[in-house]
Amino acid sequence: MDERSLAVTRRSLHGVAELVLAGPQYRGGGGIRLRVVPGGFATLADPGVRVDGDRLITSAGKLPLTGTYAEVAEAAGLEASRLDDVYSGGPGVLPGEGLEVDPEAARLLADAFARGDAALRQLAPRETPVLWPEHFDVAVTLDEVNYGVSPGDDAIPEPYAYVGPWTPQTGDFWNTSFGAARLLAEVPDVLVFFQKGRGLVTDPE
Repeated sequence: MDERSLAVTRRSLHGVAELVLAGPQYRGGGGIRLRVVPGGFATLADPGVRVDGDRLITSAGKLPLTGTYAEVAEAAGLEASRLDDVYSGGPGVLPGEGLEVDPEAARLLADAFARGDAALRQLAPRETPVLWPEHFDVAVTLDEVNYGVSPGDDAIPEPYAYVGPWTPQTGDFWNTSFGAARLLAEVPDVLVFFQKGRGLVTDPE
């Protein structure tokens, strides 16, 4: 996968998550939480609005993720809305900016979210994984430890799984400032990685 295509697609889909899904949902009183669905991610309402690869699926039909965020939202009967008043550190995109979504990169990111969502549901059956529009990751929190999968960011450009204890840990497993991270391409079983981190937090070696 071309690194630029992945980065540009990730930023564009992050922008869609905030401006087209979470923003309008929040303004309508539905909160900012999103969920992972086959092919991508969606608002909480069912069927609601969802991203499937390089398409936006709405009551108006399948819309291509092309043009500006404002144009895509308008075509879906929505008003693009940023969430700067709710959090900091979001995608930083403007409604008038254009999208660039590579179908192959979109599928790779959707697969990362799907793997993360499945592993989180096995790790914590009583919890509902949330796709947060701020950092664009799917995660749960258990006993003051964050578990999740990110599609990548400025520090780690590829999709990765992470374990982030609120209390700093020591040892070889913990390889980042926030805890532990592993590239999904190098993790055959995300659940095993989560369980390893959970065990080390509760019973340090």
